Amino acid sequence: MTNNNLLLKPDETILINQISNYVYQAIALIQEQQPELLLEKYRNIDWRSSRNQSAFTAKLIEFLNSNHTDHALFSELPRFLKAILTLESFDSPILINLLDTVRQLSSHNSEQHNLYLHQKPDISEQNNLTNDNQSMQNIGIAILLLDAENLQINVETEKFLTTVCACCLQVKIAFANWRSMGKIDIQLHERGYELIHVPSGKDNADGKMIAFGSSIHERYPKAKEILVCSTDHVMTNLCNHLQQNGLTVYRVSKQGESLTVFNSNTGKVINFIPNLPSLETFIQQLKKIIKAEQKSTNSYWIQLSKISQIYENKYKFSINEVVSKHLPNKRARDIFINYPNEFVIHQIDENSELYIALFEIREYPELNSINTIQQNSTSLSLVSNIKSKTDLEEALKQILIHLTIKSPGSYVDIGILGSKFSQQYGKSITEQIKSLQLNSNFIKFLQSSQTFEIKQTEKRWEVAVR
Repeated sequence: MTNNNLLLKPDETILINQISNYVYQAIALIQEQQPELLLEKYRNIDWRSSRNQSAFTAKLIEFLNSNHTDHALFSELPRFLKAILTLESFDSPILINLLDTVRQLSSHNSEQHNLYLHQKPDISEQNNLTNDNQSMQNIGIAILLLDAENLQINVETEKFLTTVCACCLQVKIAFANWRSMGKIDIQLHERGYELIHVPSGKDNADGKMIAFGSSIHERYPKAKEILVCSTDHVMTNLCNHLQQNGLTVYRVSKQGESLTVFNSNTGKVINFIPNLPSLETFIQQLKKIIKAEQKSTNSYWIQLSKISQIYENKYKFSINEVVSKHLPNKRARDIFINYPNEFVIHQIDENSELYIALFEIREYPELNSINTIQQNSTSLSLVSNIKSKTDLEEALKQILIHLTIKSPGSYVDIGILGSKFSQQYGKSITEQIKSLQLNSNFIKFLQSSQTFEIKQTEKRWEVAVR
């Protein structure tokens, strides 16, 4: 049999290489955004590695070459993809865009084989092919233009930008004098960027990016959205030009640690701070700040406002910003309320300052009894429905009894009592008092009750059962 590689024309060889790179970039993007679409054995591969990219594209080029015939150069591509991706992936915008791009690039082939390229594996109904082909015509691509001398984008930021666009981010182009940029060009190349070199000199990268971007709709007819990444104001005219040509333009700029994305069509602004800590790291950061402040002030309770100020000065972003990432639509205080095993909160009334302390059992030996209770499967005797002051007193009394089971009658910090109440009943003690219309705060409620004894030591209040 004749070797099909010998039958390939030079332009077909270039086309195969180009499509192989597009396929690799699409799979890398699927791993980042929808890893469940990859077959399990391929999910943990580093698809952004230049070594893996070279090996993969070489194998795909060999596969396409070996399956080349006069009129079906890419008819076997779905079979190749099926060996890596799940069947559901063929419904994903990323793969639909990929196959649509391949169809356009290989438009010299017959219409019959172009349609075949879009069919799902094992599906041959003509109606499905027609519907798929029609839906693909309406899906465009997103393009990212980066002034790398002016703005750097890491992997985390790039992932965020892909969520901003409605279309698949398929083309990424960076402009710079790469001789003066260290190893940034290598990093961007490994992440699938096309690198455009400009001579050294002020604004040369800007000028090249503006010139290139001005004709983007001609270079990429399927482009629907474009991310213009630069903090230079000279990009305003480019953004206006692109918008006039029907593109949705996102102006991406950076101030300090915060990235700002401005949608020129809607006027909507999205702020993003890269490198925000994970939830576990965040909690540990807060605990270290509280512990250090307790030691320096010799005070058990630390104001939330003080913790927030220290955190922002130390990490350059606010507690609210981290909370918003991990607990959408929540406030800074909610991170302390939602983790009663880490923090204890105390508030005289709903209008007063919130105080925070660490929930550390070793400071209260009597709290070790909680572990004993759990090990012996002895559950806390909860009040089924708190409808009165008497019910609330009984609920708090039961909690105190269990907290002091090894030393009956001993005192417990009222913050710990309030925190345990919130943990057991799903609402704060302040909310409970308010719902009973007792016209009191926690301390006054305890003071007015014949069930409890309350005393103040240094800067905290403690309570015990009479």
